[in-house]
Amino acid sequence: MTDTHTLSQHLIQRHAALQAGDSLPLPAEDSTQPVWKNAVMRACATLGFLPHDATCIARAWQAQTDRLQGFDPDHWPDTPEDFGIAPLPRTHAFPACSQALGLYAVLPDAAWVQRMADAGVPTLQLRFKSDDPSAIAREVQAAVRAVEGSNSLLFINDHWQQAIAAGAYGVHLGQEDMAEAPLETLRAAGLRLGLSTHGYAEMLKADAASPSYLALGAVYPTTLKRMATAPQGTGRLNAYAALMKHHSLVGIGGIDESRIPQVLQSGVGSIAVVRAITGATDPEAAAARLQKIMRDWKKH
Repeated sequence: MTDTHTLSQHLIQRHAALQAGDSLPLPAEDSTQPVWKNAVMRACATLGFLPHDATCIARAWQAQTDRLQGFDPDHWPDTPEDFGIAPLPRTHAFPACSQALGLYAVLPDAAWVQRMADAGVPTLQLRFKSDDPSAIAREVQAAVRAVEGSNSLLFINDHWQQAIAAGAYGVHLGQEDMAEAPLETLRAAGLRLGLSTHGYAEMLKADAASPSYLALGAVYPTTLKRMATAPQGTGRLNAYAALMKHHSLVGIGGIDESRIPQVLQSGVGSIAVVRAITGATDPEAAAARLQKIMRDWKKH
């Protein structure tokens, strides 16, 4: 395998489980780089990795090659140090979450938070959409009150100011919100922080903030929001979870009862659902079934 094409074909076949979405245009070969690096970049494009993610992979493979004193095409990089991930412990880390946050219900309002707290769902997220600051503040305060005295942990999506004011357990931010929110203010307030990620570059950016958990997705197709990236699939989820196992991890996106075992097999300690609960005829019964599937999988 001394030429770029042959080596890239081997990489594609060996790591076919990481395919997600359509193949992208092949990058031009760089004569200043070794054959293996050109092959990695071309294989990543064929497997559907966006250019910024392919660059992260190639850099990690370079570090792995240097560390092992040779290129191994069969070993997809999964060692944190090869990706430049800082060692633990970290002095600037957000408060830790359990590695197993369990069933994680993403809910539209405080009334739903109350129902699922009463149903014993261990982790909840209020994803309340409104342009009215007073309505947001009321809903966040009501959601925080709804989990008082329960064992449920509540994260507030996006609305970090109201979460601080209401004394919420934590906040969840997307990549865009992460760039705008003052992380030092959140950390000083003692909030747990969850961050959404959709690939290697976003995972590394999120990891640098040392959050309480990372959400990995979307694992399967979802119609709930327009996604800039293709569904990641369980092949990539397995690779992401292996790399980020030092974090509490949440799998999210298109997960239903039939898909839970395959997602848990990756090593994530939590599964986030939306319509599997809010779209169910009997949401409380659906929550109980989802949790039973998770418990049964862990037993066996």
